[in-house]
Parts: sequence; structure tokens; C-alpha cells
Amino acid sequence: MNTEFDTLYDRFASGPDELASMIQGLTEQQMDAVPIEGRWSIRQVVAHLADFEIINCERMKRIIAEDNPSFFDADPNLFERALQYGHRSVTDELNLIRHIRKHLLSILRASDVEVLQRTGVHSSDGPMTLETLIERTTKHIRHHLKFIQEKINALTIR
Repeated sequence: MNTEFDTLYDRFASGPDELASMIQGLTEQQMDAVPIEGRWSIRQVVAHLADFEIINCERMKRIIAEDNPSFFDADPNLFERALQYGHRSVTDELNLIRHIRKHLLSILRASDVEVLQRTGVHSSDGPMTLETLIERTTKHIRHHLKFIQEKINALTIR
């Protein structure tokens, strides 16, 4: 396998551990706190990450298996309201993210490098390669780690 893509896959694999490290030791009360008005709790953020991990997994599989598939955008605020983000187990959500990434990595590492250049069409963002979608999914956790850290800092718990 190409070192560049091994690095891509390694970064993709590390996301769940980075998230776990950030929230390790937090209490249920801290997970549910909303220290920044108008923002989600840590529990809600983790549930959001899990839901979009599922969505992106399906998108990736379709890009791998189908010719130029179309996939729709998803509204995180609608998901938050309808899918009980405030009541879901952070441990279960984190385990789900880990298992999905492990599952996808077994497929990706067994595939030819050329699969990364296969494309799909996002309803809002237009055409994108599998490589781009992997990068976006990798960055999604890191993007939200900044917000989780802000919440932790606002709680003055670390």
C-alpha cells in the first residue's frame, strides 16, 4: 500500500481514540451540561458524531460499490431533535464510531488504491472522491474536539 494512503487511513483510524481521550473521566452530569448557551452538550456532540459516522459509512460504501452514486445532505439539527441525542449512551456511541471505522478500514485496506479516486455526488457539495470523503470524515471528529474542549474549559473541570 502507498505510504500516503497508509497515513490517510491511520489518521482516519485515530479519531475515536482522540475523542475518547478528550472525554475520559467526565461524569454524566458534565456530559449533559450546557456551559455555552445555545450550543449542544458533550453527549449531544458525541451522538451527532456517531450518526454522521453511519451516514458517511454508507456514502463510502456506495462510492466503492456503485458507479457515481448520489447521496443527500443531512441536517444535524433535525437529527438532534428527532434522534434523542440528549438521552443516548456516550459509551455506546463511541463504541459505534470505533466499530464503523474498524469495519471501513478493513474494506479500504483490502482495496486497490485506485478505489480512492472513485466518485459520488453529494446533493449540496457536488462530486467528491472517496479520498475526499475519508478526509472530511476524519476531520469531522477533530472539528468537534475543539468545541468539546471549549465546553470542558467552560465547565472549569480540567
